[in-house]
Amino acid sequence: MEKHVPSLLPPGKKWKLVWHDEFDGDTLDRTKWDFRLHLMQQRHITYTDEAARLDGKGNLELFLIEKDGQYYSSHLQTGCNFLDRPGDTCCFEKGKLVWPVAQFRKPKFMHRFGYYEIRCKLQKQPGWWSAFWLQSPCIGATPNPEESGVEVDIMENFTRDNVVSSCNHWNGYGLDHQNSEPCFLTLKDTPDDYHVFGLEWRRDAYIYYVDGRETNRIAGPVSQREQFILVSTECLGYRKGNEPSETLKKAVLPDAFVVDYVRVFDEVTEE
Repeated sequence: MEKHVPSLLPPGKKWKLVWHDEFDGDTLDRTKWDFRLHLMQQRHITYTDEAARLDGKGNLELFLIEKDGQYYSSHLQTGCNFLDRPGDTCCFEKGKLVWPVAQFRKPKFMHRFGYYEIRCKLQKQPGWWSAFWLQSPCIGATPNPEESGVEVDIMENFTRDNVVSSCNHWNGYGLDHQNSEPCFLTLKDTPDDYHVFGLEWRRDAYIYYVDGRETNRIAGPVSQREQFILVSTECLGYRKGNEPSETLKKAVLPDAFVVDYVRVFDEVTEE
């Protein structure tokens, strides 16, 4: 870690690094990351496993790709949501009945509580967004988000005006869906265009940081279960149909969301 940029850890505590990817080398570490290709039991055509690469200089690059008028980008995750992939035939009798949950996959990394941090450079072109977030494998499975988990959006960037946001979602994505009040922030310029986004996940609160400064605090509900990490990009328009948005068509390629590192720390408590 000596050759890498140090983390901007929350003050007043001792921290221990428990998981990280510095994106060294020239090949994505598939022992740490999977590609998300499905969304709500459908193959989401804009998600691809062909738009992520390491630049050989310690960075992950998630590119925007255009092929024959369609646009694609990559979604990386260390686990998966139980309702992303389509289910299969009921085990008791083959026929019209379908169990809506796909076969479970072993996660690459799941964790609970601690401090989660990314150092990244935002994309430049319009029509696609980037995010660093935590997700539960079974969000919305019960009426209690402490048990079922919470989508924790540590950073989302939808527009090219240096505005980022943080927000939480719970109780699934149907009629029971709830969310916190989004917190919007305009980033200040940095010499190298990199920014650091962090989350301290406590048992009783979520605390958000941007470039080492606390920017948001959410008291609850707080997930008490292990969750997985996502570093994602997504093209606008494809959640409404199979065509890109008019804004996305204005993008001038190449363009990429660039990630220096992702790190997870646990608080070291005095015994």
